[in-house]
Amino acid sequence: MDEFIFRAKNITMEFSGVKALDKVDFEIRSGEIRAVVGINGAGKSTLMKVFSGVYPAYGGDIYCNGRKVSLKSPAEAAKLGIRIVHQEADTAILPDFRVYENLLIDDLAVETGMFRYDRKKMRQKAAEVLTALGIALDLDMYAKNLTLAQKQMLLIAKQIHKKCRLLILDEPTAALGKEETENLFRLVRRLSETEHTSVIFISHRLAEALAICQSCAVMCAGRVTDEFAVDGNVDTKMIVAKMLGKDVACHTESAGRKEALDTAPIVLETEHLCDGKGRFDQVSISVRKGEIVGLAGLVGAGKTEFCKAIFGVGKLSGGAIRIHGEQVLLKSPVDAVRHRIALVPEERRKEGIFPAKSITFHLCAASLSKFCQFSFLKKAGMEERARAGIRELGVSCKNEKQQIQFLSGGNQQKVVMGKWIDADCDIYILDEPMQGVDVGAKQDLFRMIRKLAENGAAVLYASSDVPDLLSVTDRIYAMYGGRIMAELRSQETEEKEVMYYCVGAPLRA
Repeated sequence: MDEFIFRAKNITMEFSGVKALDKVDFEIRSGEIRAVVGINGAGKSTLMKVFSGVYPAYGGDIYCNGRKVSLKSPAEAAKLGIRIVHQEADTAILPDFRVYENLLIDDLAVETGMFRYDRKKMRQKAAEVLTALGIALDLDMYAKNLTLAQKQMLLIAKQIHKKCRLLILDEPTAALGKEETENLFRLVRRLSETEHTSVIFISHRLAEALAICQSCAVMCAGRVTDEFAVDGNVDTKMIVAKMLGKDVACHTESAGRKEALDTAPIVLETEHLCDGKGRFDQVSISVRKGEIVGLAGLVGAGKTEFCKAIFGVGKLSGGAIRIHGEQVLLKSPVDAVRHRIALVPEERRKEGIFPAKSITFHLCAASLSKFCQFSFLKKAGMEERARAGIRELGVSCKNEKQQIQFLSGGNQQKVVMGKWIDADCDIYILDEPMQGVDVGAKQDLFRMIRKLAENGAAVLYASSDVPDLLSVTDRIYAMYGGRIMAELRSQETEEKEVMYYCVGAPLRA
């Protein structure tokens, strides 16, 4: 393939008078894998949407091989070989179409100009594509029934099975497990080395960026503030310092609480809990007042299904849930909320927010009774509370009326957490709460979680990120194949031991 050089000069972008990109210069060459890092709101995703034709109203110039081009639509970008896998998987799939249809439907529309197709041939081609890429998906499953990780792999396959000159991956591993991430990295390296495809890799998982990328660009406040080659002299600590302008302390504040927690009353307890569909089985855990308990597991371990079951989603085939020692029957989320249970779901955009609704709506959604006067809502009171919440939570936004869809991932998560904090629940279930969140926002969220526990709430924190769990929890249950493999004290274990059980290793004698 001929040498390919993609260059952007003085790229600017504004939303309602707010400058999201400020004179950004960027360059990438054939076969280069380049990381773009920065805290939420730095402008990374906005810049990538300019490059992929999603945001046509940009200022500045873009060149491909020295020729000035105009990226006014995704179709224009695709013609130039520029393809993107967006961070929000649910916005890019057709939920009521099958996997093989989602995989190849764009090709049909471009190549034939119509949507009449031979299903048998299309399915056969899709099978060949997935086999060649080493991706295992049920071809006939409807996309809406896929897990978040499966949706992400489908989107990645959809883009990389076609030859492209520049592939943009926006948080591609956020929903992937270790094995899926390694598979993706093999694909990316193959594209780089054999197809000479240029790859832009955006991720908050800095260790992954160092493992796969050859160069790195740091963004801050809509600008590229630093660029460097990735070599033996670069580590995650250095990159974090460049992103924030300072070093970040490790989170180890949960030490020294063992004795007090051992005598605290149990708030949430499950006994031999079983899912009717076999996604988790015989799960017994407990969470005490003021305790932060981790639920560690890789993608597919059953964490999300278990968390949702406690929140009244789905049917149970056996076992019991007890709250404050009393057995309860939770048939729906309404029942869970009545028992003062909160859930921050894994798929924030799909299940945690209404994108077109305001910050005020979200911050007050779980505590509307506080703002009711007869059958009317006191709008002024809601907006006043929202302004106070924005200050307390450190949400970076234009004002309380801004639609939540225009906030960065970290700020969206602060609002989702803030909604439940204001409801003053007894039990908080957090499913992958740091997914797509930068290191700065992560510190703020960790402080919120610790404060919930200090105020007496019982917190269940489910995550595949073991270092995060070790830094904030008191105890950890390791989960594999829908079962609890081990219970560990956070301050008495290490990442290797937790992962030992998360990959299905037997309980040690």
